[in-house]
Amino acid sequence: QLQLEESGGDLVQPGGSLRLACAASGDVFSYYAIGWFRQTPGKEREGVSCISGSGSVATYGDSVKDRFTISRNYADDTVYLQLNSLKAEDTAIYYCAARKFGDCSTYQLSFYSSWGQGTQVTVSS
Repeated sequence: QLQLEESGGDLVQPGGSLRLACAASGDVFSYYAIGWFRQTPGKEREGVSCISGSGSVATYGDSVKDRFTISRNYADDTVYLQLNSLKAEDTAIYYCAARKFGDCSTYQLSFYSSWGQGTQVTVSS
């Protein structure tokens, strides 16, 4: 089972950028598709982006397309999410999650077996 730990959340002004990291350990990194999700109080957790185990497929939610970029580094078993042109509505706790031998065809939460603890992103002036 893969263990995940997020980092990189911070307070940033509208229009600014952040890079989130999801460090993995405990299993073969390339076996897992990794998804990023976010959640605000009172709302359901929503899928933001996903990258396949091979790194060849990346998907994005409509609200972040063209602003966020996902990537993965096999040298340090880490998935990154670059957040650009941030808006107030991007404020949320961001979580990464792993799906073993799965693809990025779904953001359904039950398909992801391992979750990190989350990192807070706040976009405010």
